[in-house]
Amino acid sequence: MHIEAIREYCLSKPGTEETFPFGPDNIVFRIDNKMYLLLPLDSEDLRFNVKCDPDLALELREQFPCVIPGFHMNKKHWNTIIVDGSVSFKQIKEWIDHSYDLVKGKKKK
Repeated sequence: MHIEAIREYCLSKPGTEETFPFGPDNIVFRIDNKMYLLLPLDSEDLRFNVKCDPDLALELREQFPCVIPGFHMNKKHWNTIIVDGSVSFKQIKEWIDHSYDLVKGKKKK
């Protein structure tokens, strides 16, 4: 899997914006101006951060070695997914969908 597949999948989600608030080395995908995926471009391996329900985040970390606490993020609510071929793109899309749905469900006050 390539970085472009993740980028294209995120951009296919309704209302998604691609931004670079942390500089040119990190793509941030947002819905309603809230981040749901952070994709570093300067990492040696392909990895990205997604928002996750706290209980599910712990379960996924126990079940999948490629899922670790969110790097440079709130580890209760974010997971880092290392794309090492151990899970299918279908599974990765489900994790992206979960993050997108969590963020989309929250409206600004």
